[in-house]
Amino acid sequence: QVQLVEAGGGLVQAGGSLRLSCAVSGRTSSSFIVGWFRQAPGKEREFVAAIRWPDGRTYYEDSVKGRFTIYRDSSGNMVYLQMTSLKIEDTADYYCAAEPRLLSAAQAMGPEEYGYWGQGTQVTVSS
Repeated sequence: QVQLVEAGGGLVQAGGSLRLSCAVSGRTSSSFIVGWFRQAPGKEREFVAAIRWPDGRTYYEDSVKGRFTIYRDSSGNMVYLQMTSLKIEDTADYYCAAEPRLLSAAQAMGPEEYGYWGQGTQVTVSS
């Protein structure tokens, strides 16, 4: 059973940085993907970034390209989302999600493709 636990959210000023972490346990499949999604109040959950096993390919939503970086540690048990140049519109609850199979780029962006979710961590960017 895959379990995910997020950490690292908080309050930051616009232009600042935060690093979110996702602790992954129960991963047994060689094909695996971890994605970050976010949901702002009154809005749909949207894709942010994803990283897949075994090739480490990454995917990003256009509005975060060049500002956010997703990466994993050597053990594969931690996935991070480094967020820089944060904007007020990045304010949302951020969720880590995982799926034990190989997803295409298009699939990786769909929350319906992920079967496991963390509890979320709140990110608030102030002016």
